[in-house]
Amino acid sequence: MKIFTIGYEAATMDGFLSALTRAGVARVIDVRALPLSRRPGFSKTSLAASLATVGIDYIHLKALGTPKAGRDAAKKGDVATLEAVYADQLELPEAQVQAARMLELAAERPSALLCYERDPRHCHRTLLLEAEAKGAEVVDLYVD
Repeated sequence: MKIFTIGYEAATMDGFLSALTRAGVARVIDVRALPLSRRPGFSKTSLAASLATVGIDYIHLKALGTPKAGRDAAKKGDVATLEAVYADQLELPEAQVQAARMLELAAERPSALLCYERDPRHCHRTLLLEAEAKGAEVVDLYVD
Protein backbone atom coordinates (compact mmCIF):
# COMPACT_ATOMS: atom_id res chain seq x y z
CA MET A 1 0.00 0.00 0.00
CA LYS A 2 1.15 3.54 -0.80
CA ILE A 3 0.23 6.43 1.48
CA PHE A 4 1.05 10.04 0.68
CA THR A 5 1.58 12.78 3.25
CA ILE A 6 1.39 16.54 2.79
CA GLY A 7 1.73 19.63 4.95
CA TYR A 8 0.34 23.02 4.06
CA GLU A 9 2.82 25.20 5.96
CA ALA A 10 3.62 28.24 3.77
CA ALA A 11 1.49 26.77 0.95
CA THR A 12 -0.95 28.49 -1.33
CA MET A 13 -4.17 26.65 -2.10
CA ASP A 14 -3.27 26.49 -5.79
CA GLY A 15 0.13 24.97 -5.05
CA PHE A 16 -1.40 22.56 -2.56
CA LEU A 17 -4.05 21.34 -5.00
CA SER A 18 -1.47 21.08 -7.77
CA ALA A 19 0.85 18.90 -5.65
CA LEU A 20 -2.03 16.55 -4.83
CA THR A 21 -3.33 16.27 -8.38
CA ARG A 22 0.17 15.74 -9.85
CA ALA A 23 0.62 12.81 -7.45
CA GLY A 24 -2.77 11.32 -8.35
CA VAL A 25 -4.20 11.72 -4.84
CA ALA A 26 -7.95 11.05 -4.75
CA ARG A 27 -8.58 11.54 -1.02
CA VAL A 28 -7.16 13.74 1.72
CA ILE A 29 -7.28 12.31 5.22
CA ASP A 30 -6.99 15.19 7.68
CA VAL A 31 -5.18 14.01 10.81
CA ARG A 32 -5.30 17.30 12.69
CA ALA A 33 -6.96 17.24 16.11
CA LEU A 34 -8.36 20.68 15.34
CA PRO A 35 -9.08 21.10 11.63
CA LEU A 36 -8.79 24.88 11.86
CA SER A 37 -6.13 27.09 10.37
CA ARG A 38 -5.10 30.71 10.32
CA ARG A 39 -4.02 30.10 6.73
CA PRO A 40 -6.95 31.08 4.51
CA GLY A 41 -8.60 28.08 2.89
CA PHE A 42 -7.13 25.37 5.11
CA SER A 43 -9.88 25.06 7.71
CA LYS A 44 -12.09 22.00 7.39
CA THR A 45 -15.11 23.37 5.49
CA SER A 46 -13.27 25.58 3.02
CA LEU A 47 -10.57 22.95 2.51
CA ALA A 48 -13.14 20.25 1.70
CA ALA A 49 -14.83 22.61 -0.77
CA SER A 50 -11.54 23.43 -2.53
CA LEU A 51 -10.58 19.76 -2.74
CA ALA A 52 -13.99 18.91 -4.20
CA THR A 53 -13.39 21.35 -7.09
CA VAL A 54 -10.54 19.11 -8.28
CA GLY A 55 -12.30 15.83 -7.52
CA ILE A 56 -10.50 14.98 -4.27
CA ASP A 57 -12.47 13.58 -1.33
CA TYR A 58 -11.93 14.86 2.20
CA ILE A 59 -12.27 13.06 5.51
CA HIS A 60 -11.29 14.18 8.99
CA LEU A 61 -10.05 11.61 11.52
CA LYS A 62 -9.85 13.70 14.68
CA ALA A 63 -8.64 10.94 17.02
CA LEU A 64 -5.43 10.67 14.95
CA GLY A 65 -4.52 14.26 15.74
CA THR A 66 -2.01 15.39 18.32
CA PRO A 67 -3.39 16.42 21.72
CA LYS A 68 -2.61 19.95 22.93
CA ALA A 69 0.31 18.79 25.11
CA GLY A 70 1.92 17.21 22.05
CA ARG A 71 1.33 20.28 19.87
CA ASP A 72 2.85 22.49 22.57
CA ALA A 73 5.89 20.20 22.80
CA ALA A 74 6.31 20.23 19.02
CA LYS A 75 6.28 24.05 18.97
CA LYS A 76 9.11 24.01 21.52
CA GLY A 77 11.07 21.40 19.58
CA ASP A 78 10.59 18.87 22.39
CA VAL A 79 10.45 15.76 20.24
CA ALA A 80 10.62 13.29 23.16
CA THR A 81 7.48 14.75 24.76
CA LEU A 82 5.67 14.87 21.42
CA GLU A 83 6.48 11.21 20.80
CA ALA A 84 5.33 10.18 24.30
CA VAL A 85 2.09 12.16 24.14
CA TYR A 86 1.30 10.86 20.68
CA ALA A 87 2.08 7.25 21.60
CA ASP A 88 -0.46 7.58 24.42
CA GLN A 89 -2.98 9.06 21.98
CA LEU A 90 -2.60 6.11 19.59
CA GLU A 91 -3.40 3.66 22.39
CA LEU A 92 -6.88 5.14 22.85
CA PRO A 93 -9.70 2.95 21.48
CA GLU A 94 -11.05 5.73 19.25
CA ALA A 95 -7.59 6.28 17.78
CA GLN A 96 -7.23 2.57 17.06
CA VAL A 97 -10.61 2.56 15.29
CA GLN A 98 -9.65 5.60 13.23
CA ALA A 99 -6.20 4.19 12.42
CA ALA A 100 -7.87 1.09 11.00
CA ARG A 101 -10.25 3.36 9.06
CA MET A 102 -7.27 5.36 7.72
CA LEU A 103 -5.71 2.17 6.36
CA GLU A 104 -9.01 1.05 4.79
CA LEU A 105 -9.42 4.44 3.11
CA ALA A 106 -5.84 4.46 1.83
CA ALA A 107 -6.29 0.95 0.42
CA GLU A 108 -9.42 2.05 -1.48
CA ARG A 109 -8.03 5.14 -3.21
CA PRO A 110 -4.73 7.02 -3.37
CA SER A 111 -4.79 9.03 -0.15
CA ALA A 112 -2.69 11.72 1.51
CA LEU A 113 -2.47 12.38 5.23
CA LEU A 114 -2.74 16.10 5.90
CA CYS A 115 -1.26 18.16 8.69
CA TYR A 116 0.31 21.61 8.98
CA GLU A 117 4.06 21.00 9.03
CA ARG A 118 5.81 21.05 5.66
CA ASP A 119 8.58 18.72 6.84
CA PRO A 120 7.12 15.32 7.76
CA ARG A 121 10.08 14.66 10.07
CA HIS A 122 8.68 17.38 12.34
CA CYS A 123 5.09 16.12 12.24
CA HIS A 124 3.03 13.50 14.00
CA ARG A 125 1.90 12.08 10.63
CA THR A 126 5.27 10.33 10.42
CA LEU A 127 4.83 8.92 13.94
CA LEU A 128 1.34 7.77 12.95
CA LEU A 129 2.55 5.91 9.88
CA GLU A 130 5.50 4.37 11.71
CA ALA A 131 3.12 3.01 14.36
CA GLU A 132 0.11 2.02 12.27
CA ALA A 133 1.17 1.48 8.66
CA LYS A 134 4.16 -0.81 8.87
CA GLY A 135 5.16 -1.97 5.41
CA ALA A 136 3.36 0.84 3.60
CA GLU A 137 5.23 2.84 1.01
CA VAL A 138 5.20 6.44 2.27
CA VAL A 139 5.50 9.26 -0.25
CA ASP A 140 5.91 12.73 1.21
CA LEU A 141 4.57 15.48 -1.03
CA TYR A 142 5.88 19.03 -0.93
CA VAL A 143 4.06 22.14 -2.12
CA ASP A 144 6.14 24.33 -4.43
